[in-house]
Amino acid sequence: MTIPVNKTLQENFKWRVELTPNNTAHKFLDRETTFKELDLLSNKVANGIVAEGCKKDARVAYLGKNSDYFFEVLLGTIKSATVAVGVNWRLAPPEVLYVINDSKSEIVFVSEDFYPVIDQIKDDLETVKKIIAVDDKHSEYEGYLSWRDSKSESEIIIETNMDDDVIQLYTSGTTGHPKGVQITNGNFSAANDSVQDSVPFAENETNLVCMPGYHIAGTNWGIWGLLHGCRNIIIADVDPNLILDLIETEKVRHALFVPAVILFLISNPKAQETDFSSLDFVLYGASPIADDTIIKAQEIMNCDLYQVYGLTETTGAITIMMPEDHDKERNKLRSCGKPLNGVEIKIIGDEGQELSTGEIGEVITKSALNMKGYWNKFDATKEAIQNEWFFSGDAGFFDDEGYLYIHDRVKDMIVSGGENIYPAEVENALMSNPDIIDAAVIGIPDEKWGESVKGFVVLKDGAKLSEVDIISYTKTQIAGYKCPKSINFIDMLPRNPSGKVLRRELREPFWEGIERKVGG
Repeated sequence: MTIPVNKTLQENFKWRVELTPNNTAHKFLDRETTFKELDLLSNKVANGIVAEGCKKDARVAYLGKNSDYFFEVLLGTIKSATVAVGVNWRLAPPEVLYVINDSKSEIVFVSEDFYPVIDQIKDDLETVKKIIAVDDKHSEYEGYLSWRDSKSESEIIIETNMDDDVIQLYTSGTTGHPKGVQITNGNFSAANDSVQDSVPFAENETNLVCMPGYHIAGTNWGIWGLLHGCRNIIIADVDPNLILDLIETEKVRHALFVPAVILFLISNPKAQETDFSSLDFVLYGASPIADDTIIKAQEIMNCDLYQVYGLTETTGAITIMMPEDHDKERNKLRSCGKPLNGVEIKIIGDEGQELSTGEIGEVITKSALNMKGYWNKFDATKEAIQNEWFFSGDAGFFDDEGYLYIHDRVKDMIVSGGENIYPAEVENALMSNPDIIDAAVIGIPDEKWGESVKGFVVLKDGAKLSEVDIISYTKTQIAGYKCPKSINFIDMLPRNPSGKVLRRELREPFWEGIERKVGG
């Protein structure tokens, strides 16, 4: 069933409800909700938002883990033509304060786990009119269920257009304050159109929603599941044991994971006993993945794999690697595929010139998926989007078949002795060793070379590799000047919620007291 194109999310959800009103829309814990019930519940939320004095385009923040209530609120904002602001619940209280104040949110929905965070910052909230306790257990804030159920379930009609903001998600903020990314109806319409010819969602089949709703992957996956008429199984957070149980008991057909979650799942002893027969496909992306992890996932899960590459600023995926390209013999496992329908991608050099096949440069992209801009940050928007091209900050190249390879973030490049070294290339070399299950590299100060390469590795249980073993092995995989000069052994790499390695945290101890954070 094809989702109508050039329609707002408001229109497309209404279309879906009329099509399959009595089918299950989602299940969370023991709460199961049909599409018609979800329609009426979100009508109540929309009427409640308007009753609180929120006008069109007002921001409404949600601080909480995944639940059915999150999607009620999300649909309520869509119907009231307000804008949902997903707040990363892993942030510290001052960071949460920044996001809520920067977005100028007028209502904050907060779940019980994070009451202490809001309690700590509430006196400094600049634009918030109302705080609503999602779990109904706060002595001061009105409870969500009583608030929701006191409102009318009649349909509210507030006209929206394709350029209206729908969701505002904040970038990871690996450096400085996070930026609010404005994602519009038009962006979501383009996203729907770009994937529905490639990714085989099936109506009334079970779709697992486990990535956080404050991240583009979690938001998109939940929305796509609903619009395709899937039965979304929502879990609060990534829990490998629970995911394996649900795949078997709920007969999960589709799932989206970041590579770290795939690694957790296939490394879990329960995976050897789990019945994966219902699983049709897994879509993954957001960070690099080792070849061995892909191969082992195929063996254990025995389903189709789709890899995507994209950013919050591109409404998620802009490339896709199809299942047939996951054949080891194709030699494409380190690629992230080809541009999706309607997406243009170029690789450019330092002077803005388009580079040839195989040359590494910055990835820029042009499509209807590109964000409207960074909220209230004109200069940052102007820098990121030039002549309709979004400058990703990622370094990559195309091979001679048009497959894109992401080498690294441009800013993470290591310069050693005048040579440019991209961490992802070194990390791929490290992770090609079967005894290394995760790896990251950084540049550290070096008096002779400006910077030298330091590796951090996570070994497989029982592995006995030494620093010398690893460095020697790496020299068999890549040029000597790219190889780590030293290795740190670590139990787990620090990652942000989307699975990207926080190289800043690894780097800081080595650059402390040094003004310039790059060598040379």
